[in-house]
Amino acid sequence: MRIQTASEPIVLDDDLVVAGENAAVLAHLPEGAFDLIYMDPPFNTGRAQTRHSLSVVADDAGGDRVGFGGRRYRSQLLRSLSYDDSFGDYLTFLGPRLERARSLLAPHGTLYFHIDYREAHYCKLLLDELFGRDAFLNELIWSYDYGAKPRRRWPAKHDTILVYVRTPGAHFFDADAVEREPYMAPGLVSAEKAARGKRPTDVWFHTIVPTNGREKTGYPTQKPEGVLRRMVAASSRPGGWCLDPFAGSGTVGAVCRALGRRFVLVDSSPVAVDVMRARLGSGPGEVRADLVGGAGDERDKLDRLELPAN
Repeated sequence: MRIQTASEPIVLDDDLVVAGENAAVLAHLPEGAFDLIYMDPPFNTGRAQTRHSLSVVADDAGGDRVGFGGRRYRSQLLRSLSYDDSFGDYLTFLGPRLERARSLLAPHGTLYFHIDYREAHYCKLLLDELFGRDAFLNELIWSYDYGAKPRRRWPAKHDTILVYVRTPGAHFFDADAVEREPYMAPGLVSAEKAARGKRPTDVWFHTIVPTNGREKTGYPTQKPEGVLRRMVAASSRPGGWCLDPFAGSGTVGAVCRALGRRFVLVDSSPVAVDVMRARLGSGPGEVRADLVGGAGDERDKLDRLELPAN
């Protein structure tokens, strides 16, 4: 894996993390190169998104938390990661990026656009305009059960993922590559079917990243690998290229590496690049020493493709 800035020439000869504003980076990526593009933009909630990391130590005298057996513990803030999640004109912000994403998809390629309920309906109309209504493939619902639950309305515990294809009817989709899940009522199917499980539908019940889980990076709004794994497994070929222009913690890269895909991750946040460096920069291969300490592999022999710098 290589990490570089957006001002350097972009060469798709290795997995790539590009530190820079994604609109400029997208303009210098090759058209028709990507099996899958996953876009998880800020949700336009109108407030800053913050994730705090705490360390808890025993402190019977001055602890601010009470644990098992009445013991008291003191919490220390290790770091606070945040980003602004408010845009004056959200669709104007998204439009050029989505239009360029369409041209970057291979003829068999698929876009997964991840958004929340506040903006999903407006974004659906925008995507219909840019891709065409016949290119709409699915509305996926990722359902989770975590966080505060208001008492004056139904708690909002889902995200929407809008799925569009580059060429209607010619997209790549491998249903057999997706991990099966248990039947909700296994007693209603045969023992053989119950043991095999079922293919996921368009409603995905999946937990968020566990607080103390292996995946946790501490990055705000980090998405779980299990959700991204379904998309990458179904809509990209082994050795195919996947792109995430709002890469954040680099979950797409982690999933692609595990499944034998290539990836390009883009983010303008230095914090995000540092998180991806720590998460992904541990494999074999040559990497610029001044940017990151090494990752790469030989999954796919590709012709060297050099593109102009910004």
